[in-house]
Amino acid sequence: MVLVDTSAWIEFFRRDGDPAVKLAMKSLIEELEATLCGPVEMEFLGGARPHERPRIQKRFEILPYLPNDQKIWREAATHYATLRGQGVTVPWNDAIIATLALHQNCRTYAVDHHFEAMEKHLGLRRYTPGYNGTFRPEG
Repeated sequence: MVLVDTSAWIEFFRRDGDPAVKLAMKSLIEELEATLCGPVEMEFLGGARPHERPRIQKRFEILPYLPNDQKIWREAATHYATLRGQGVTVPWNDAIIATLALHQNCRTYAVDHHFEAMEKHLGLRRYTPGYNGTFRPEG
């Protein structure tokens, strides 16, 4: 599974979004590899235009959903503090998304430089699409 960050969803749904990201997202969805979590859903839907929300929600309803609980939030706080201790500042929402991915042993797909830093300092595994956006299994 690949936990898709808000940054990639924005490119996917944007009319003039990055074609490479659009192709990669299409492949992840078709291969049933894209997954969603509460922080991404809240961030993305919270910024969507009211008339677009029903269409987006309908699409999100078919995706696997990673649950979270108090343990995840505490683990995210530890990750956030670890990063800050190493001189790396990321938005707290990205720290939660990374923690969920680590907890569920998922890769992340993001068009956001913060995930590169978390890969280096937390051992987060990032997803890189294959040729022409095709799904690239791990290994």
